[in-house]
Amino acid sequence: MRKSNSGFTLVEMIMVIVITGIIGSMVAVFLKAPIQQYMDVSRRADMTDIADTALRRIGRDLRLALPNSVRVTGTCTGGATSCFLEFLPTTGGGRYRADAAPAGASVGCGSLAADVLVFTAADTCFEVLGAMPPVAVGDQIVVYNLGIPGADAYVGNTLATHNRRAVSAVGANSISITSASTLPFDSPGHRFQVITTPVTYACDGAGTLWRYWGYVIQSAQTSTDSIAKLDALIAVQGARARLATNVSSCSFSYDAFVVAQRSGLVTLNLGITESGETVTLYSATHVSNMP
Repeated sequence: MRKSNSGFTLVEMIMVIVITGIIGSMVAVFLKAPIQQYMDVSRRADMTDIADTALRRIGRDLRLALPNSVRVTGTCTGGATSCFLEFLPTTGGGRYRADAAPAGASVGCGSLAADVLVFTAADTCFEVLGAMPPVAVGDQIVVYNLGIPGADAYVGNTLATHNRRAVSAVGANSISITSASTLPFDSPGHRFQVITTPVTYACDGAGTLWRYWGYVIQSAQTSTDSIAKLDALIAVQGARARLATNVSSCSFSYDAFVVAQRSGLVTLNLGITESGETVTLYSATHVSNMP
């Protein structure tokens, strides 16, 4: 007896394909909205994370800024214009000896007045009281930076009297500095700060937020008020890194006397745009202006 072979025809196969396609289309209609919502939420979270990370990084750097060294330039009106935030970051600080060393005490280098940092003549060495801060040859020592003529760390090496000195040697409890003139002001707390090189955060007006560092200190910020000038500076010395992209709005502002002339306030606005959506974050950072 012959066995009957069962199967399906070409017409039946086509009908199954058509029906499957119809069902798949119906399912896709219901799944499209949830999938799109997931993608939108994920994109917004990524944009928020980019903006938040950038603002946190800027705020962390600003808390280490040398007192009275924050300065802002640029129009700061949005993503189509350039805006620049510059400051001198500190790596440490300490107290210098302001009174004569007691008899028999171990002094650091004994340059003038038994390693007291004097302000009546050019001094090249002083004793550090307490723990020695992180300092190396080539760093800069700043005393009582007020951000005014004669006590402005940015223009330290261009005036007969200035408050910034380069470190030439470091001892066990002393610091030697290059000095050809008198320091202008004694700090009321006999404090000094150690700085290295400036840092600039720059919104280039083309959708990118940059961080520049390691370049030579400039007396006026007008020397670093454009991306081209900053790029020219780091071509000689320094570097830059991209901090955020897709920047649609960017603004910095600085109020130096927000709390009794002792604390400044830096406000930051950063907007990130992608796929027609914008996330804007605001941040405010207090900076100490007590040198």
